[in-house]
Amino acid sequence: MTITLHADPVPLRVDESGTIRIGASRVTLDVLLADYRNGLSPQETVGQLDTLDLADVHGAIAYYHRHQQEIEQYLQRRTLEAETLRRAIESAQPDRADLRARLASRMVQQDGENDPASQ
Repeated sequence: MTITLHADPVPLRVDESGTIRIGASRVTLDVLLADYRNGLSPQETVGQLDTLDLADVHGAIAYYHRHQQEIEQYLQRRTLEAETLRRAIESAQPDRADLRARLASRMVQQDGENDPASQ
């Protein structure tokens, strides 16, 4: 008896933002590989991220090992993009020291208004 071997598709897809996702889930390759690098087994990852299929996790990890240099470059680019976004968000926020000072001033003002001795 002869067995027929099937070529399974890679369980990765690139969404509209350029993010690589696992199978039909919204889980990113970044998250899967972080779990993998932190020592989680594919079974533990599926237990933690139950939208994943175990075969897809194994396939994604196999793809990573076969294309490690390319995936590492992708992960580095994603890290830089995340850092740029974090800086932009932080720069758009008010200065925290100023915000704390204004909050403390308001709290003192409210305490004075609510203090029966001051009335």
